[in-house]
Amino acid sequence: MTSIESYTVSVPDSEIQRLKQKLSVASFPDELEDSGWDYGVPLADVKRLSTYWKDHYSWRKAEASINELPNFRTTIQVQGFEPLKIHFIHQPSKVNGAIPLLFCHGWPGSFMEVVKLLPLLADTKNGAAPAFHIVAPSLPNFGFSEGLKKRGFGLASYAETCHKLMQKLGYQQYVTQGGDWGCMITRTMGKLYPEFVMASHINMPRGGQPSLFYHPVLALQHFLTPYTQREREGLDRTQWFLKEGSGYRFQQSTKPQTLNYALTDSPVGLLAWIYEKLHDWTDNYPWTDDEILTATSVYWFSTAGVAAAQRIYYEAMHPGPQGIHRMATEQYVPYVQLGLAFFPKEITGGPRTWARTLGPVVFESEHDKGGHFAAVERPDAIADDLQRMFKKGGPAYQVVPDRNG
Repeated sequence: MTSIESYTVSVPDSEIQRLKQKLSVASFPDELEDSGWDYGVPLADVKRLSTYWKDHYSWRKAEASINELPNFRTTIQVQGFEPLKIHFIHQPSKVNGAIPLLFCHGWPGSFMEVVKLLPLLADTKNGAAPAFHIVAPSLPNFGFSEGLKKRGFGLASYAETCHKLMQKLGYQQYVTQGGDWGCMITRTMGKLYPEFVMASHINMPRGGQPSLFYHPVLALQHFLTPYTQREREGLDRTQWFLKEGSGYRFQQSTKPQTLNYALTDSPVGLLAWIYEKLHDWTDNYPWTDDEILTATSVYWFSTAGVAAAQRIYYEAMHPGPQGIHRMATEQYVPYVQLGLAFFPKEITGGPRTWARTLGPVVFESEHDKGGHFAAVERPDAIADDLQRMFKKGGPAYQVVPDRNG
């Protein structure tokens, strides 16, 4: 564990004043009558949040709360790129034999998504559940990790970063949890490092209709089994997302730089861009103004700058010859035991037989409430899934040798 240092988040006063200055001269668009959320974030919401951000919200209070977490930083060298200083949360359990767990966030999330899980997974609850050593990095280009100056840093590079971090911490074999890009990155890790990634739990399971050639048993099950009500609702949710909710994805996957001029110059623009997803992708989660603004501020004050985080979309859709396309993460990954969590307001959904094409599934859970930001909305559900999956008698018990929790 050499060259690992404790880390304190400390945004300069000048940056906070610059933010307030920009908010004080912000211009707002007009709005059509009775438009609601149909056209995007309502004007009244953005004005209210912008005013609160400028006059009442305290980044220093949020920063102090972040600094109460076990923050660290270390340098990771990814093949073909300059060394990067990577920020991460590391909460080792006091339990002997605790299971190493990599928690991987997505966009527009951050390492902050792990916060509610930390107290839930630290101990064994008097032997009733396994304990975990938790590692939650700010991905490169996100949060308080450094960003890239060269193009081509795609899913394989993010996977290499996370794997090397776990190795550097002394966790030779480990398990993973992720949604959004965290799902795709941890699945990429399973493809590239199956001898080290022993199991994965994901809460954004995407898969295709099973074919007779590749998945004959699942294809037969799919043919013979009617869709449940939840599965039909999941397909409807997918159609909503593709038709009404995925414009951001096309922009960030094709011309992120053009978008980034607006997001980098305008904190109001960044706020609206992120808040739309916090609203649309959750299951009526009651975001507080402070939660919304802390989530946005982590991007505004990020080490790599506002523009960096959006580039993962382009790189994942334009991998080089040795890269991994995002669609490859929706294909079968062998060897790595897989747990699937289904939440009703995830941005995409579908039949369970489709999700089972992703790998050797050993655990499934269906939750009655929750959406895309499951670790924030339903930390109890994610924690319960992990404990049931890896506990004694669970389907992935002792999947990490000598680490039974």
